[in-house]
Amino acid sequence: MSLSTSPSNQSTTTIVNSSTTNEAGKLLSLNNVSYHIGHQRLLSHIDIDIAINETVSIIGPNGAGKSTLVKLILGLIESTKGSITAHQQLQLGYVPQRFAVPPILPLRVCDLLGQADKKRLTSEQRQFIFDNLSLTHLLSRQMLHLSGGETQRVLLARALLDKPNLLILDEPMQGLDPDTEVWLYQFIDELPEFLRCAMLVVSHDLHWVMKGSRRVICLNKHICCEGQPSELAISSEFQKLFGHHYEQPYVHQPHACEHHAPSEL
Repeated sequence: MSLSTSPSNQSTTTIVNSSTTNEAGKLLSLNNVSYHIGHQRLLSHIDIDIAINETVSIIGPNGAGKSTLVKLILGLIESTKGSITAHQQLQLGYVPQRFAVPPILPLRVCDLLGQADKKRLTSEQRQFIFDNLSLTHLLSRQMLHLSGGETQRVLLARALLDKPNLLILDEPMQGLDPDTEVWLYQFIDELPEFLRCAMLVVSHDLHWVMKGSRRVICLNKHICCEGQPSELAISSEFQKLFGHHYEQPYVHQPHACEHHAPSEL
């Protein structure tokens, strides 16, 4: 599938499938992507490759363009310049930064989760998600009446029930208590084989990013630096933005363990 072009002063780009130019191991590529509104530059010259089953963390100060980058990948907006290429058919999952339910809308947990495609997972796999995210007792509850931790568990389940091959988490732990953050990050980090997928995690949590990530991209309207946390820690661009407000990174060692949700989130 080819990408159509527009006149230079109205250039736009959409995500396209690239079956004929598939590159082994790659899932999604952003090539020289920029996004401007009038003369306001929000993103410039973004080049990112996301591999199959790879986890990439995006960090940056407020106004760095992190949410704009997410919107571009989700196809909610079109880039001013460049191309976004899917090397496989994308199945996107998304956990938003905020989820507001109008008080007049009687949306129950079961209603939201029922929107997922039931053909994507077996009944046993769906039950695994319900059990490990402690959702069964919440199914009849109104979304409006859930706590922050409960809401995030439901939104994560909704994304996973569609069995995505790219899961986008946009500040998923914002407003949660530290214990809940640790538990949810651990759950995400140790997904079972049938839910394994590439993940793009946008986070302000510098502590977690620098300790738990394998690959980090530092964004400030352009890519300032990227690599493993130990590489970024000595980068001058990273230190200009964040100083030394982080702990010495460690090499992440995945391990298998059972997930037990906190009794109260």
